[in-house]
Amino acid sequence: MKRIALAAALTLGSALSAQAADPAIGIWQTQVDEGSFAMVNMYACGPAVCGTITRTFKADGTEYDSPNKGKQIVMNMTPQGDGAYAGEVLRPADNKTYIGKMQITGNDLALKGCVAGGLICKSQSWKKLQ
Repeated sequence: MKRIALAAALTLGSALSAQAADPAIGIWQTQVDEGSFAMVNMYACGPAVCGTITRTFKADGTEYDSPNKGKQIVMNMTPQGDGAYAGEVLRPADNKTYIGKMQITGNDLALKGCVAGGLICKSQSWKKLQ
């Protein structure tokens, strides 16, 4: 019984360490889109990364209560290696979900939402805050 408990603890500890080391985990600031920007909390969701809008701001930096607060906009971004992720993204401006791709380099995140099998994409650049 002790061995099972120890193995479970080690497995959980390894999983938490791996999640904590994931460069996508943290708070990211989106670029201005449709006159506003947001803070997105990126967190582990199983083996993937998900992100939810936690704060919203007008383009001038004034915080306001957007109806988008609390929306999950990054879904099931699975690490692909070398800072690349693949999953889905929600664009609040049109409330549509797109094929999502992320590329993280240092504190910069390039996010793409694509249609037509990835042939037509729109991109955003995010900055990591914490």
